Amino acid sequence: MADRSTLAHEANLLERSGELAALRSGFDSVTSEGRGRLVFVSGEAGVGKTVLIRRFAAALPASAEVLLGACDALATPRPLAPFLDVAEVTGGELQTLATEGAKPYEFAAVLMRDLRERAPLVVVVEDLHWADAATLDVLRILARRIESVGVLVVGTFRDDELDRKHPLRTMLGDLPAAGAISRIRLAPLSEHSVAHLAEPFGVDAAQLYRQTSGNPFFVTEVLAGGTQAVPATVQDAVLARIARLSSGGRSLVEAASIIPATAEFWLLERLCPGGMGSVEECLAAGVLTAHAEGVAFRHELARLAVDASLPANQKVTLHAAAMSALAAAPEHDPARLAHHAEAAGDARAVLVYSAEAAARASSLGAHREAAAHLLRAIRKGKHTPDEMLASMQQRRAHACYLCGQFDEALEAQHAALDLYRKLDDRRRMGESMWSLSRLFRYVGRGPEALESAQEAIRILEQLPAGPELALAYCNLSHLYVNSEDADEAKLWAHRALAIAEKLGHVEARVYAEINLAVVEYLATQSPDLVGEFERIFRLAQEHGLDEHAGRALLHLTWWSPRFKSYDVADRYYDSGLDFSIERGLDLWRHYMLAYRARCEMDRGRWDEATRLAELVIRDPLSPVPRIVALVVLGLVRARRGDPECWPPLDEAAALAEPMIELQRREPVAMARAEALWLEGRDAAIDAATSATFEIAVRRNSSWVIGEMACWRARSGAQKPLTGQVPQPYALELQGKARQAAEQWLRLGCTYEAAMSLASSVDEDDLRESLRQFQLLGARPAAAIVSRRLRRQGVRSLPRGPRATTLRNRSNLTERETQILAMVAEGLTNGEIAERLFLSTKTVDHHVSAILAKLGVKT
Repeated sequence: MADRSTLAHEANLLERSGELAALRSGFDSVTSEGRGRLVFVSGEAGVGKTVLIRRFAAALPASAEVLLGACDALATPRPLAPFLDVAEVTGGELQTLATEGAKPYEFAAVLMRDLRERAPLVVVVEDLHWADAATLDVLRILARRIESVGVLVVGTFRDDELDRKHPLRTMLGDLPAAGAISRIRLAPLSEHSVAHLAEPFGVDAAQLYRQTSGNPFFVTEVLAGGTQAVPATVQDAVLARIARLSSGGRSLVEAASIIPATAEFWLLERLCPGGMGSVEECLAAGVLTAHAEGVAFRHELARLAVDASLPANQKVTLHAAAMSALAAAPEHDPARLAHHAEAAGDARAVLVYSAEAAARASSLGAHREAAAHLLRAIRKGKHTPDEMLASMQQRRAHACYLCGQFDEALEAQHAALDLYRKLDDRRRMGESMWSLSRLFRYVGRGPEALESAQEAIRILEQLPAGPELALAYCNLSHLYVNSEDADEAKLWAHRALAIAEKLGHVEARVYAEINLAVVEYLATQSPDLVGEFERIFRLAQEHGLDEHAGRALLHLTWWSPRFKSYDVADRYYDSGLDFSIERGLDLWRHYMLAYRARCEMDRGRWDEATRLAELVIRDPLSPVPRIVALVVLGLVRARRGDPECWPPLDEAAALAEPMIELQRREPVAMARAEALWLEGRDAAIDAATSATFEIAVRRNSSWVIGEMACWRARSGAQKPLTGQVPQPYALELQGKARQAAEQWLRLGCTYEAAMSLASSVDEDDLRESLRQFQLLGARPAAAIVSRRLRRQGVRSLPRGPRATTLRNRSNLTERETQILAMVAEGLTNGEIAERLFLSTKTVDHHVSAILAKLGVKT
């Protein structure tokens, strides 16, 4: 029988043998094969993740080293917090980098080197739901190379605290679902186990289970409280346990409750003088647990319960004392100080420490946290000089831009601009104006981007030429690059280069040279320009211009779907994606994923295309890559005969409609034309394509003209072409379907080859088209070709492989199997609908069908 001192241990390990075995299997695999593994352990708060990890670690051989790190429960966490814990143990260069503000990719490189030298070992990173951006960047880099590291990394997180936009959910979605990365989800205790625990204490087991839903922490707090009545909430249960302590013990626990994570002994002595004598009592009661340098609550839920029970004046006093003590320490952490300053209501201290914490977060690549610190400082800065406020708003805008918070970035940039106008600081006004233009560009507000860019130049040209003017010229050139106006793009890029060369300003030079290279590539698609992009990338990298270096790599994949240059995209995709991840360039990563999805779709790899597109759609940073991803998702569904193809295509059209750039509008128009054709609505294709077709003709974009001309010809709307188009399109338009198909096959585009053959009247061509469509699972197109063959009197047509909605032993369709897996993850129907881009009603129907087929009610 368990007594109260061993109750928590027993409760958290009931029904966990399978999970412990999975962790041990992972460790044994690492030690025997030398290849690393990454395991994520998830579950609701209080379900026993930490106890599971501790039990697993305790059962390892004595020779096995275990490094522990945990994320902060601060409102704005410290950058790299769990890896700072690891660095304290490993020491050396890793600890130096941690204190000097290294970038995540620099830190990750040394971390992996150190881990390889100490392998085999276990690294535990707890509470990833609180992780800062830099921590997630390091973990993302580590995950992509985990097999080469030779260690077992275990990450824990609360899955009930991850909303759709949570950065951790995004990171998890980026990772492979198999191989060296696996997941373990801890479920609450069963009613049987709760009854087993309750039996010695005379508590009504059924009521206990109903009240706690089997949550191990809640169950043990109720039983440890010493009453037979079941408290209504976790807080009530925690406070009932603490009420059994002496007054000194309660005072110590209350002081510890305002300190997230571990409360150092020296700090507790300052907050609760003489309270150290009660430490043993609190440890024996199971309220606190001992650590090397202090104590911590057994669970964060307990700390929050005590903290919430404190009177407001007591909390203010304790936080003020904590801030004073931490500020006087030889080394202080500004993020921690800002946390206590805000809770103490000290506006001046909030301003000072938040600004310092923001600078540190930015230096470590934790841009989301930097933006949060700056916002806190701004809100407390009512009496701050306008110049300082303007600078903080400008920094906040840039931090938000880097982490993809575009609405917040626009708000901050407007605020900075208003302050610079008030100060009549013309140079900063111009700089702020072109920064505003850049933000408008990324959210698809082209006319406003152009207006702001031109206004920035008007302001800056009245001043002596400086870097701000050169960058403003680059920004305007960039806008013309995007709208494919070659003459204007080159004009402004050359003006920027002239200033850059005179001033020796490398950033403006790199930016302008990228613009010029893109213009030339759009005009010629010359292979020689690949080397030019590589040169610019190296130059940008040498000078720490990560954003521009990433852009140079991005352009080697960006245009590949239009020009069908997949060989170039294949060569640079992995390195470009790695660079984007390592440098924390989330927007560039989204572009890479979106255009890779398009390339995979074009080459018939539809499952992978869908997976990549869903990653982009799940994390709405910018409408530009989202348009591409929505097109891919909608078009794959249309090609497979999925009636849910129109919601993503309609959203893509709504996002692209106000945009003036051909590269944004063309994919949408093309996809809608094809979806209409597959549904037999040929008459609607002219209206769906005419406006975009006119833009393509004005810009003389031959590949877009050719593709649109073919779709319009298939609908009977195409007029004779006067210009040149690429050979595959030209051959189809000339009625040479077989030659066109051969061209497409050489490019790796099997679906396009089948489409060209479908335009033929030759029976052999149509049969080959049907065969290709059936192999791809393109049922609507196959049905169209079958009808054409039958109209020619052809009989005995092959039916092709079974439909893509192949059924498993439970008779579930492919979509139902996909939804069932998400139900198992704990997602609601609404969350599943958002992830799969379906209506909630559709998901409701699928879930009902799944339950009926499985013969269960819930």
